[in-house]
Amino acid sequence: MNRSIDRVMAYFEKISSIPRCSKDETRVAAWIKQWADENQFAWKSDTAGNLVIQVPGRGASDQAPPIILQGHMDMVCEKTPDSPHDFKKDPLTLITVGEWLHADRTTLGADNGIALALAMAAATDTGLVHPPLELLFTVDEETGLTGAEKLGPDMLSGKVLINMDSEIEGTFIVGCAGGQDMEVSMTVKPEEVHPPMACWEITVGGLHGGHSGVDIHRNRANANLVLADTLKVLGKVAPLQLRSFIGGSAHNAIPRDARALVIAPRDGAQALEEQLAACRAGWQAAFAHTDANLEIKLQAVTSPAFDKALNLSETQKVLALILAMPHGVAGLSNIWQGVVETSGNLARVQLEGGRLTLMCSLRSSDESRLDEIAARVSAVALLACAQTCVVKRYPAWEVDLDSDLLARCRKRYSALFSEEANVEVMHAGLECGVIGAKFAGMEMISIGPTLEHPHSPQERLHLPAVGKVWDFLEALLKDYAA
Repeated sequence: MNRSIDRVMAYFEKISSIPRCSKDETRVAAWIKQWADENQFAWKSDTAGNLVIQVPGRGASDQAPPIILQGHMDMVCEKTPDSPHDFKKDPLTLITVGEWLHADRTTLGADNGIALALAMAAATDTGLVHPPLELLFTVDEETGLTGAEKLGPDMLSGKVLINMDSEIEGTFIVGCAGGQDMEVSMTVKPEEVHPPMACWEITVGGLHGGHSGVDIHRNRANANLVLADTLKVLGKVAPLQLRSFIGGSAHNAIPRDARALVIAPRDGAQALEEQLAACRAGWQAAFAHTDANLEIKLQAVTSPAFDKALNLSETQKVLALILAMPHGVAGLSNIWQGVVETSGNLARVQLEGGRLTLMCSLRSSDESRLDEIAARVSAVALLACAQTCVVKRYPAWEVDLDSDLLARCRKRYSALFSEEANVEVMHAGLECGVIGAKFAGMEMISIGPTLEHPHSPQERLHLPAVGKVWDFLEALLKDYAA
């Protein structure tokens, strides 16, 4: 790698040493402010915690307008069950294998730490010609674009924004889906269970998971649905009563793990184990190509002789509600071939005590289709006598194929690499949709190095792609500096 790329990766390593899960960006923000002060860059912050660092132009025309380089400070914090990592205090452990960078059994956080590193490197590279820059670093993107939604109206003066949160080098993203997160909840009534009964823990794990927007078309297994369906089948050989059910974590991650505690007659152990073996074999065959490490386990646990659990009817009602929630691709775009238009992700399930809560993450590039799938969630909840609540809704980013920014990007990319860049829309939500709705007339594009398996411990960053993105960014900024 050349010295400029070394600078980018040095910044990324420092960023990776600072805990920055969503809603916990205070420490990384403090470090960025310190960095700005050391480099004599003015900065400002709004009440949400978003940062804008103002970088003077270098070798640019006096009339050159500012360019906004944008990324988000937070990351999805996911790890494997055997990882001892504490996201509240531990630095990430970075590992290079060939041309790829990943972390030790955790998410890498290149989504979107690499954007911060690229922007900071551009600001401090004395050999880089560029117009005035506004580095916009937002908070809490991963839990629902919260930082962008709360972005102060006086934070930006530029009218051209380069978002660096897309994940395929050589592809320009010019539009994205909007979304809605819905919570479904209902009160349940655990009842006392009398002996002779026993308690078992049933776990689903080893799934691939992934980003609920970027990876939803890959038809990977959802741990919540696998577990609920398995429990339903096991209930046919032994009367099962649910004590608890916990699965999934982030609203925008396909659930990789889920576990349930159930009460059943002591003499049903052999039947449960035999039926579970059949379920396991069936699921492993069904997802052999997407979730090769899928595992389902049954383990007896100690339990009080007189415990509480849902009765048989309530158990079946809860499982039916989980299984009825929309998950996966609901429709493809009629405009962009092969692109998902509408989807759902049953992101989280939590049954503890007397409360069941489900989180459904819905996406669509068509507002009417988003309303349609949301209505389906509400209808299913109504049939189960459950309540629904809209936690978050965010707008789609509408495509503008005639923008000057897109024309410049295509021209610079072609001149640099002697090939044409792809122009696409993406199913995942990007902050561009929210920012564009706040700042009228903003030209936007999203770029980024190749990143695989975001939002999962398999996340990895292609290092040569970082170099290509840097070279492109350098050429584009020089073009705007003229």
